[in-house]
Amino acid sequence: MPKHFIKIRDLGLGGPQKLLKRALAMKKTQHRSSILDGKNLVLIFEKASTRTRLSFEVAVRHLGGQTIFMTDKESQLGRSEPLKDTARVISRYNDGIIVRTFSEEKLEQLIEYSGIPVINALTDQSHPCQVMSDLLTIYERTPDFSKLKVAWVGDGNNMAYSWIEAAMVFPFELALACPVGYEPNSGLLAEAIKSGARITAGNSPEEAVRGAHYINTDVWASMGQEDEQAEREAVFAPFQINAGLMSLAAPDAKFMHCLPAHRGEEVTEDVLESPASIIFDEAENRLHMQKAILEWCFSPGN
Repeated sequence: MPKHFIKIRDLGLGGPQKLLKRALAMKKTQHRSSILDGKNLVLIFEKASTRTRLSFEVAVRHLGGQTIFMTDKESQLGRSEPLKDTARVISRYNDGIIVRTFSEEKLEQLIEYSGIPVINALTDQSHPCQVMSDLLTIYERTPDFSKLKVAWVGDGNNMAYSWIEAAMVFPFELALACPVGYEPNSGLLAEAIKSGARITAGNSPEEAVRGAHYINTDVWASMGQEDEQAEREAVFAPFQINAGLMSLAAPDAKFMHCLPAHRGEEVTEDVLESPASIIFDEAENRLHMQKAILEWCFSPGN
């Protein structure tokens, strides 16, 4: 049976921790291998991308494989062909699918009909590759997660979803602050809290950031929400990460952002360019984490 990476919990019991260690080892050795030798992976991207596309394409090559990049405008994905038909055709030519799309229902169809590994490179519901890369960025600085507080400030979006999921399998404390009406998925949040995850969720950026070791945010209007930009700017203005908010965090707290960042909106220029900012370490770690994910998908066993 093929192994798919759709959510962090797909890695199984202890799997996320093993993946962090493996990705860090790969980074330290600038890992190359031939595990994907002779294999071709197709990247199906219905959303624009810089870091996700580059990191996956380079990662596949570092592991000996090749890639084909497709968008909905360049294929039948943007026309009338059913996705289940496209999936069955893709699987006849390729060994794996890396997907950046809107709905996770498309991932489910690709899994059902393709019969080859499928990797979630972002949906409107989750972004597990990014959050695992962010955790790698934290892990190489502070490997004992049990003593950490991570703050999420801003939209309860796909990134917030995957951070909540991560808090279910790692022992850090997660504090979320989102505007009223923009809170994270309530079902997942309830499930996470019931599981014993150390999560608090509210509407106060100050409370979320107070004493936090890592402060994380994202753009106020994600792809597909451009028509909400003006409305969101007004709602999210009090949730901007600035020097005042950072001053409430723990000493030497770090600022994180998945990028691209809108300077002067969700974060100020001085924070983004400060010594506290580790955003480009996060971006680099996408490459190392993608290699670890690919290796996991194409290795036998767990």
